[in-house]
Amino acid sequence: MSVFVRLLARELRLSLRHGSDTLAALLFFVLAAALFPLAIGPAPETLGRMAPGIVWVCALLAALLPLDRLFGAELDDGSLDQLLLCGLPAAAVAAAKALGHWLTTGLPLLLAAGPLAMMLRMPDIGIPWLIAGLLPGTAILSLLGTTGAAIVVGARRGGVLLPLLVLPLAAPVLIFGVAAADAATAELSPRPHLLLLAAMFALALPLCPLAAGAALRSAAE
Repeated sequence: MSVFVRLLARELRLSLRHGSDTLAALLFFVLAAALFPLAIGPAPETLGRMAPGIVWVCALLAALLPLDRLFGAELDDGSLDQLLLCGLPAAAVAAAKALGHWLTTGLPLLLAAGPLAMMLRMPDIGIPWLIAGLLPGTAILSLLGTTGAAIVVGARRGGVLLPLLVLPLAAPVLIFGVAAADAATAELSPRPHLLLLAAMFALALPLCPLAAGAALRSAAE
């Protein structure tokens, strides 16, 4: 566990050193959402109805931005081999990477989602449930993104392949996350959709690091 904590601390220090990646993801999230009122008009009813989908789509795309650097730098300078020899299983290394990605990208997006939903005129009753869905949803996106980044590491045009791998897998997360916020806005129970998101997180938590670890071992060989 101490090795895992040190590896996570290393990821956080690297993220602070390259803080522009987090800032770029956050700015993309805000600016992309701000373009929708210009395209569909400023009518509060229309914006409020579409706000959950806008926030979720922008969060999904913003979470993809830092993924191409997740393992690429370590592969280029040879430190990926050192990470795999640090005493942790490859799956634990991938889990530390996923947690670091969520703390530096998913968590800032989660914090910005509430003000952004208010800007888009989303009804107040739905905003807490939107954030409640984003909490497991962004974690799932980090797990899926880490797995995709491990699969394409070292591949030519990996930055092009990565969204093609992650986006289809993230579609159910998007569907149920938006459905939870829509149900709350319509004064229905969002509980079934949130439970499905929690079930997907419980499934992704063990499987994604295992798959990413196997991909990392293959890339190192």
